[in-house]
Amino acid sequence: MKRILLFDPIKCTGCRVCEIICSLRHTGECNPARSRVKILEREEGGICISIRCRRCKKPPCIEACPVGAMSQDAQTGVIRIDEELCIGCANCIEACPFGAMSLDPVTDNIIVCDLCDGEPACALYCVTGATRYVRADEIGIEKGEKVAAG
Repeated sequence: MKRILLFDPIKCTGCRVCEIICSLRHTGECNPARSRVKILEREEGGICISIRCRRCKKPPCIEACPVGAMSQDAQTGVIRIDEELCIGCANCIEACPFGAMSLDPVTDNIIVCDLCDGEPACALYCVTGATRYVRADEIGIEKGEKVAAG
């Protein structure tokens, strides 16, 4: 069964544990600049927004890649980047309508959420439950909540 990352801005406190744990899981260091997820804080209203890959059905990032260095896993929707083929043109970063792709400041590689190979650390360590990894069929149960898929 397909699973989806859900984010509830009402529950998010802006603690940024998700950014820290993401960078730790992928790079071995606590450096939010190297995180594959970002939290954007809107000052008016104190709302936090999660910036991460939405696993689009027709990913514009893949279409923008001039060398075919990107692919999408048919089961999970995760975007994969072949670092051997990637030329670092950043077309994918510009094409993403959600701002979910970035350049790792240490390696200069393009990075994007990969769902931590099926166990997203951001959801595992979110103390408020703002980020959850749920089965797609559970979404119907959540319709009354203010939740955004991501």
